[in-house]
Amino acid sequence: MNGSRPRSRSPCKSHEANCGYSAKDLMECSKSQVGYAFDDLICMPGHIDFGVHDVELLSRFTKSISLKTPIASSPMDTVTEATMAIAMALEGGIGIIHSKMPIEKQTAQVENVKRYEQGFISSPLCITPNMTCGELVKLREKCGFSGFPVTESGKLHSKLLGLVAKRDADFFSESTLMKDIMTKVEDLVTAKEGIGLREANQILSDSKKGKLPIVNAAGEIVGLLARKDLIKNQDFPAASKDLNKSLRVAAAVNVLADDRKERVKALANAGVDAIVFDNRQGDNEDQLEIIRWTKKEFPKMQVIGGNVVTRRQAKNLLDAGVDALRVGMGISSVSTAHKDRGCGRAQASAVYNVAKIARCYNVPVIADGGISSPGHIVKALCLGAEAVMCGSLLAGTEESPGEYFYADSGTRLKAYSGIASSGVRGAVQDKGSLHKYMPYLNQGVRHGMQDIGAKSVPDLIDKMVSEQLRFELRSSAAQREGGVHGLHSFERKLFA
Repeated sequence: MNGSRPRSRSPCKSHEANCGYSAKDLMECSKSQVGYAFDDLICMPGHIDFGVHDVELLSRFTKSISLKTPIASSPMDTVTEATMAIAMALEGGIGIIHSKMPIEKQTAQVENVKRYEQGFISSPLCITPNMTCGELVKLREKCGFSGFPVTESGKLHSKLLGLVAKRDADFFSESTLMKDIMTKVEDLVTAKEGIGLREANQILSDSKKGKLPIVNAAGEIVGLLARKDLIKNQDFPAASKDLNKSLRVAAAVNVLADDRKERVKALANAGVDAIVFDNRQGDNEDQLEIIRWTKKEFPKMQVIGGNVVTRRQAKNLLDAGVDALRVGMGISSVSTAHKDRGCGRAQASAVYNVAKIARCYNVPVIADGGISSPGHIVKALCLGAEAVMCGSLLAGTEESPGEYFYADSGTRLKAYSGIASSGVRGAVQDKGSLHKYMPYLNQGVRHGMQDIGAKSVPDLIDKMVSEQLRFELRSSAAQREGGVHGLHSFERKLFA
């Protein structure tokens, strides 16, 4: 009609409906070898035919360790010790205890995690009988606890003398001593070491007491059961546990330390689930040698190598026998390595490239660094990581080591520092309890995966490999547009 070509009534071909680029298009384009950070990319939404509650976060941390929450806490002295590792495991992740401590202390931390039973306090804070009421008030304000066991030395594994509850010190002068107001041990209800949680809970219920000291045959306190904590921690269905129903925990070993083999042996004897070899540039002969030695001496031990950012680096560690790879170099919020050394790689590019070769060995990849939001976790998983390792994201929680302090503005802070020689020291804002923060992170990841149209982490990776998952690069204006903008003023909450 009128000489015009007839319109086609057939629908467009499927490839014509695609938007954006595949990860391969972006990361392996020979014309533009650019290093990308997570913020440079945005994931294209997919088709949703399931609810957010159907999204499964189960993923591999190593070849034989799976996590229901694909998050590990970094082995930094301001992030992970036993308290953090316990909380991480209860929430379905795993904590990696740092190595900036003597071997005996690190193994004791591992043992604390492995001995932990839900509801039991394995290291209660004890006080001396000569502490004054004034000192007790200051201690309460500092640590947030109200009740304390009184022991001969003021320490755990010392003879129990009594217990001081909040009401005991309310009506006495500041100079009054604990020994004069405490409930004496002969008037306390106690339980013997080795008691099970169910039996201990029954004793608490029958006695209508708030705390149940656990003592050994010598009358020394070895633990405490608190009714409030028992109620609070009743159910962690996603908890990371081994075949013996103990919480899982990993520990770091400095590759360059003279005592590295002794530390590995001690950690293995303590029951650690995985050894994480700590080295900024992981492709070196020292690390290859200790990996081979560890796999020979402890064949069932899960070994995590790194850090690496290139396929060539990764291949050397994979050939040495690692069970997982740690990816990231110089991209931590407290690292100046890129500036000072001029060597490293943007994290999104590093994760994609290392994960690609690791899949050939069926070895999972852990994205270590560059993670400051649930969206970054989603992007790391979209590029092939099966778990992420977080430092600053988890620092500042109640479970991280260190004391809180206040900025001039009144903001509550905790210290946070890097672990390498090129790291810096700073502070992060109080994030409250990990048990409130982790559900927020998990739900953000679930919503992100649902928007993409992936019901599980393996499904997400399959979509990336098959090029169904599409990405787009973001201009600086697009990045501004994707954040809070257009407001006269606003208050940003860490999480809601």
